[in-house]
Amino acid sequence: MHAMISGKTYRTVQANCGFNGTYTKDCDNAMNLAIKEKGNVDDYNIYAPICRDASSPLRSSDPVVFGDPCTNHYVSSYLNRPEVQRALHANTTGLNYPWTDCSQLVFDNWKDSPETVLPSIRKLISSGTRVWLYSGDMDAVCSVTSTQYALDILDLPTETSWRPWRVNNEVAGYVVGYKGLVFATVKGAGHMVPYYQPRRALALFSSFLEGKLPPQ
Repeated sequence: MHAMISGKTYRTVQANCGFNGTYTKDCDNAMNLAIKEKGNVDDYNIYAPICRDASSPLRSSDPVVFGDPCTNHYVSSYLNRPEVQRALHANTTGLNYPWTDCSQLVFDNWKDSPETVLPSIRKLISSGTRVWLYSGDMDAVCSVTSTQYALDILDLPTETSWRPWRVNNEVAGYVVGYKGLVFATVKGAGHMVPYYQPRRALALFSSFLEGKLPPQ
């Protein structure tokens, strides 16, 4: 996990957490230890600064690379304004808690999500649908490593070996082609790839639409 937790804690999490919706005290303890070791970093972009003061004009030492770390604060503040909610016909039932981008209440009560989407991916591949997966290499939520683990489970034949892809003669990430599926990484991108690397995202999406791998 991007070298943010110790190997010992990683193995403890693996041993105690099945990630199947059933949580145990041992799993909770292991996860809490991992969170403590990780510290206060942005999981969607581990190299980005955190939002310390949303009212300050000096929030990021490199906004071009990292974006504004207070973006979520602005969105939440805007969407919780009464006049905005009225215009959007939102919160018509008058809920007494604020809107958030990732609701803990919804998460705790969400029961119909599959444990894995791998069967759905297999079905898409079998139907002949082109499937591309991509991960920003600064994202710890849907990380490159996690996606690679999932692809190992699919065990698809490799058609194009792992190689770099480029934009303006600069390495923009890496790509590997499997039978029915392409996996690409995007260098310098967090979870929202087009936000952090718009030019590279455009090149990646254009390649998908053109039916060819990203340029070497």
